[in-house]
Amino acid sequence: MLRLVTCICVLTPLEILAKANKKVTGVLFLTGLTVAASCILVSKPARKADVVTVFLTGNELGALKPCGCSGGQLGGLDRRSAVFNSVPAKRRLIVDTGSFVEGDSEQDLIKFDIVVQAFSLLGYDVVNLTEEDIKIAGSLRLTDSIGSLFNIITSERPTDANLPTKFTKKFSLKSKTIAVTVATFNAESAPIEQLGKLFTPPAFGGQTVNILILNRCGPGIINSITKKEIVDCLVCPAESDEPGIISDPNKKPLVVSVGRFGRYICKLQIKPAKDKGKPELSFSVVPVEEDLRQEKSLLSLYEDYQQLVKGANLLEEIPRFFLPNGLEYTGSESCKACHEYEYGKWSRNAHAHAYATLERVGSQFDPECVTCHVVGMEHESGFVSEQKTGHLKNVGCENCHGPGSEHIKTGGIVGFTGPKSACIDCHTPETSGDYAENEELNFEKIIHWTEPNAPRDVK
Repeated sequence: MLRLVTCICVLTPLEILAKANKKVTGVLFLTGLTVAASCILVSKPARKADVVTVFLTGNELGALKPCGCSGGQLGGLDRRSAVFNSVPAKRRLIVDTGSFVEGDSEQDLIKFDIVVQAFSLLGYDVVNLTEEDIKIAGSLRLTDSIGSLFNIITSERPTDANLPTKFTKKFSLKSKTIAVTVATFNAESAPIEQLGKLFTPPAFGGQTVNILILNRCGPGIINSITKKEIVDCLVCPAESDEPGIISDPNKKPLVVSVGRFGRYICKLQIKPAKDKGKPELSFSVVPVEEDLRQEKSLLSLYEDYQQLVKGANLLEEIPRFFLPNGLEYTGSESCKACHEYEYGKWSRNAHAHAYATLERVGSQFDPECVTCHVVGMEHESGFVSEQKTGHLKNVGCENCHGPGSEHIKTGGIVGFTGPKSACIDCHTPETSGDYAENEELNFEKIIHWTEPNAPRDVK
């Protein structure tokens, strides 16, 4: 079916969130939206069935976008609008279940603010704040400001804010009117009986769908809620990266998980009942693939994040451990005099240019990225910055063989000891999706010694 494509110029309103009371090293922690004018190509969806679509995301855990080290990676806040815009705004509800970041480090605090801004740009209708989200928002004095960007709900009770526990949006379809209520519930501190007060019948007398976000799930809790016959869909905390249906699809309520790290977007489609029965629910999952259109304003927001990370000088602030027995890293150049052949082969390998791949995408100041593109960043005498330890850029000899100071001092008499990195320390399923099934093929790419004798000390 032919789709019309319209160019819409969007001007994002300037809205300053709040200045944080915590100073990030080297810079004042900045918050706030940047005015962004961008020309967005929006495909007009073809006429669809008389349904309402609820998009569910959650558990970003600081994953703003894939690292890009290999093809086929899923995720990225900048690609979500392509999925959301497949449904007209008047027939969709965009919900996030919470858990913005993984911890409370300085980098997590920067990410938290970026996620808040991204949700505003993406047009989220309602966002659930978990206990950890509430704590971080409070420490950054953002609790009130967040509520001005999108609707928030929470089952927590912060002392300095009176936040709602539910949100309702009404949809007027051709044949029926449907009210979708999204609520959050703390199953550890509140009795199940309170659900009756949480989901009250709407005054307009139309059809209803009740979605409940739980902080904890278990057979006992699910059974207790099921008996009430109030909730239509339960959203449980994620235990895996992929979302899915946890319950028997043929039984009610529908129990689902939204997954982690933003690699998928869940679609809960609601079809109104023809009579006085309950609306019909169907659940599906949309992978956030790399061929989806990227939103310019969110790409710009990620560049802002990179600048904040750079300004905070996080690379030099990460904790570093002392190497055993006074060992030190010396850099790959120091190996060349005695291992000229091996050095020459290595220097033509992709590992020898690993740092440049970060520079091309502006991630050379992000500790989460840099650690796998340099030598020994987590240890004393390891990589600190390009200016201070430029000789330790790239994946070099000492990543696999261990610190070389004693080996060089003794003219090769003393062998290598740990710490040594294994391939899978960096080539994880997240960063190298096809590595696990192609270990031998990938290993052949890094051979830099004369066969058949491979180094005995390579881990």
